[in-house]
Amino acid sequence: MAEKIYHYPLWTRLWHWINALLCLALIITGISMQFSEPERPLIPFDMAVTLHNAFAVLLSVNYLFFLFANRFSGNRRHYKISEKNHTDLVLTQFRYYAIGVFQGEKAPFPVSEDRKFNPLQKLSYIIIMYGCIPLILITGWAMLFPEIIVKNIFGVSGLFLTDLLHIINGFIVSVFLIVHVYFCTMGTHLLSTFKGMINGWAEVH
Repeated sequence: MAEKIYHYPLWTRLWHWINALLCLALIITGISMQFSEPERPLIPFDMAVTLHNAFAVLLSVNYLFFLFANRFSGNRRHYKISEKNHTDLVLTQFRYYAIGVFQGEKAPFPVSEDRKFNPLQKLSYIIIMYGCIPLILITGWAMLFPEIIVKNIFGVSGLFLTDLLHIINGFIVSVFLIVHVYFCTMGTHLLSTFKGMINGWAEVH
C-alpha cells in the first residue's frame, strides 16, 4: 500500500487550480485571437479580446499571490537549486522518463518529506514560474498600454517584438501544460497525482 505524505497545503492547491484554469482560458482566447478565421472564429474577436484581458488581470493577481505565499510559507525551498551536480541529476531523471519508466524501474528521486519535486520538475518549474510567466505578464501589460513600448529596437517595431515574445512564451507554457499533465499520470496509479492536488496528500511507494 502506498504511503501518503501531506505535501500540498490548501493555498497551494487553490493557487494551482486557479493558475491552470486561467492559463488554459488564456491559451484558448489567445489562439482564437491569433489564428481563427475572421468568418469562423473560435470565439468572436471582440469577446476573445475582452476575456483574454480579464483573465490576464486575474492571472497577474494570482501570480503575485504565488510570489508572496511562496516567499513567506517556506515553500520556496522547493524552488532552490543547491546541488552542484544538478545537471547530472536532471539527465538522470530525463532518462527515467524517456526509458526507465517503460522498463518498470523505480523513480530515481521519489517524493519524500523533504523533496516535492524531482530535479527535472524543479528546473522546469523555475523556468516557467520565474521566467516565462513573468515575461508573458510583462509583455501582455505592455500591449495593453502600447504607448510605453519602445517604438523601434534596431530598426524593428518594438510592438512587434513585444507581441512575438508574448506569443513565444505563451507557446512554451502551452507545451509545458501538456507535458505536465502527461507526467502527472506517472504517479503510483493513473490519477494519484491529480487526487493529491485535490486532497493535499501525495502517494509514494
